[in-house]
Amino acid sequence: MSQKAPPLKDTSAWIFQVWLSFILAVSATALGIIYLPVDNWVKGFMGMGMTFSIGSSFTLAKTIRDNHETYKLVSRVDEARIEKLLADHDLLK
Repeated sequence: MSQKAPPLKDTSAWIFQVWLSFILAVSATALGIIYLPVDNWVKGFMGMGMTFSIGSSFTLAKTIRDNHETYKLVSRVDEARIEKLLADHDLLK
């Protein structure tokens, strides 16, 4: 049995803009570090800082998204339980 993928909430133009802005921001920061008038070890330190910042940003975004989706799922399950309880204990029966 194959599952259908859920419909995308974002347009392809928005997704393109997000990726383009990410690539431009990282590229501009990397070029700024490369052309910074300091020793190579300082550039390397700043490059590693940028790399870890990007990685932790992705991790934070994923964690927030996962927690939000878990909360939505738990809320739906709780809502279904309440509806079942109300249906089972109808006072008009």
